[in-house]
Amino acid sequence: MSPLPISHSPDLKQLRDEGYDLEIRSGLLLVKDVPYVNFKKEVKRGTLVAKLDLAGNVTSRPSTHVAYFAGDHPCREDGQEIAQIKHSSSTQTLAEGVTVNHSFSAKPKPSDHYVNYYDQVTTYVAILSGPARVLNANVTAQTFPIVAPDPEETEAVFKYLDTASSRAEINLVTKKLALGNIAIVGLGGTGSYILDFVAKTPVKKIHLYDDDVFLQHNAFRSPGAPTVDELQAKPKKVVHFANIYSKMHAGVVPHDIRISDANVEQLRDMEFVFLCVDSSHVKAQIIQRLEEFGRPFVDVGMGVQLADGALGGILRVTTSTQRQRDHVRGRVNLAVDEGHNEYVNNIQIADLNALNATLAVIKWKKLLGFYRDIDCEHHSTYTIDGNVLINEDRAP
Repeated sequence: MSPLPISHSPDLKQLRDEGYDLEIRSGLLLVKDVPYVNFKKEVKRGTLVAKLDLAGNVTSRPSTHVAYFAGDHPCREDGQEIAQIKHSSSTQTLAEGVTVNHSFSAKPKPSDHYVNYYDQVTTYVAILSGPARVLNANVTAQTFPIVAPDPEETEAVFKYLDTASSRAEINLVTKKLALGNIAIVGLGGTGSYILDFVAKTPVKKIHLYDDDVFLQHNAFRSPGAPTVDELQAKPKKVVHFANIYSKMHAGVVPHDIRISDANVEQLRDMEFVFLCVDSSHVKAQIIQRLEEFGRPFVDVGMGVQLADGALGGILRVTTSTQRQRDHVRGRVNLAVDEGHNEYVNNIQIADLNALNATLAVIKWKKLLGFYRDIDCEHHSTYTIDGNVLINEDRAP
C-alpha cells in the first residue's frame, strides 16, 4: 500500500480516477500494466516509473522529464525501437522491489518541463502504447484496478476505495453521509434493499436487527441471487446479508434479535433508524421510544392488491425528525390487531420493495444535505397505477 495518499494530489487522483494502476513506493511513482510492443512485435505490458517531487505529502511540478521503464525496450508496430525517447538501457534498482531496464527522455515543448504528473504520465503512456493499439485496438493502460483505501484511513469504512464519488468529484458531498451508527430494523424485502443502498455510503456502522430465517420466498424480493446450498442452510437474515455486504463495507453489524420494548434501548445510540417491520404493535413501541430518545427515523410500508388481473397499490415513506413528529400516528398504522395489518397480508414484489427503499434512502440523504430538499416533506406516497408521487407533512 502506498505511504502517500494519492487523493491528496490532484494530478495523481486524476490518473487513478481515469483507471491507471498506480503505486507509490520509496518516492517513486509506478504506473503498472502499460501496454507496449516488443522487438518480436508482441504486445506486452510493463511498468513506467517516475521520480516524485513533493511539497509535504502533495506532488509538486516534476523536476525532470526523464522516466524509467521495466520491461523490454518499447518498439514501433514493425518491431523497431522507438528512437524518439531512447535515453539509456541498463538494469538498475531504484528502490527495494523497483528494478528498471531503460530510461527515456521525452522532453515536452516548448516549456521543457511537465506541468504535473498527469501530463508526464499520459504523454509517456501515449508514446509507449500507441504502437500496441495499432496491433490491438482494445489494449489500454487504463485497467481500473481495485483500489485499497489510503493508508491514513486507519478506520476505513470500505474494504476498497469509493472511486465512484472520487470520479464524480462529490467526495465532500458524500462525507455528509458519514454518520457513526444507523440501524435497519427488519430485513424483509424493503429493509434488505435499504441495506444495499446504505452499504455504499460512508456510514461507520450499519446495525441490522431481525430474528427471522432467510427462506426461499425471501430470495425473490431481496437483492442478490442466493444459491440452492445457501437457501438449504436456512441462515438467519442478518447473517445472510451481513456476509454479503461485509465484503464491501467494514461496519455491517448483525443482531439476531427482534426489537421489542425489552431491548429497544439498543436504538438509543443510533443516529438514524430505518423502520421496516410489519408488526403494528412492535412498531408502535419502537416509534414511541425513538421519539423519547430524540432519534430521527423513516418508517416504510406498502399495500399491494390484485384486482382485475393486475396489481395496484401504494408505497409509503413516513419520516420523523425533531422538526416534525406529530403527523406520524396519523400516517402509520399502529393498530394492535395484527389480523388487519395490511403489510403482512398484501403482496410484495422486488421492484416495489426496491422503490420503497429508494424513496426512504433518498429522504435520509436529503435530511443530511446530500440532496437538495425543497419541500422538506415528512410523508410521501407513490401510487402505482397512476405513477403519482405525493409529498405531504412539510416541516416548518
